[in-house]
Amino acid sequence: MTNYVVPQPFPDELRNAVRAGLITTAVLGIVLGVVALIWPEPTLVVVAVLFGITLIFAGIYRLIMALSAKLLPTGLRIFLGIMGAIILFAGILCLFNPAESLVLLAIVIGVSWIIQGILEIVAGVTGAHYAPKWFLIVAGVISLIAGIVVLFLPAVAIKTFLVVGAILLIIVSVITLLTLPRAAATPAAQ
Repeated sequence: MTNYVVPQPFPDELRNAVRAGLITTAVLGIVLGVVALIWPEPTLVVVAVLFGITLIFAGIYRLIMALSAKLLPTGLRIFLGIMGAIILFAGILCLFNPAESLVLLAIVIGVSWIIQGILEIVAGVTGAHYAPKWFLIVAGVISLIAGIVVLFLPAVAIKTFLVVGAILLIIVSVITLLTLPRAAATPAAQ
């Protein structure tokens, strides 16, 4: 005997709550995207400050882990403590100089793309089985070139990320508004 699972419709209250949440986030996304396009410099300062705050919290978290995780090996705890202190210091520096924070962010992105590119090229050359060999090599070369460009032109890269991100945020938000689930009928409308 086969048991069939028949999907049940969402309750009306849940559907309307989800719809309201989607509308709210889509409108906020459109507003934030437009603000980023109209005022890119202040938006970048906000991004830099948020990046600094994120680094501070990440550094504090690692320091707490180093001090409180008694079950971890001593070497790992020392490593976590050192990394936590470095990350915390970098976060504080980012708050005092947001422009440098953006350069640091670009460097992190550039270096990670370079590493990813090298790993993909190596995977392609050695014959990894999760993607076609040529695809891995091409993707690796593109990632490597993009990382080098970001390292040599960090200001241009950050501004480009902002513009592309703002445009994509607006597009995704408009699509969200166009694909909303239908509103449930209210008792007064029935």
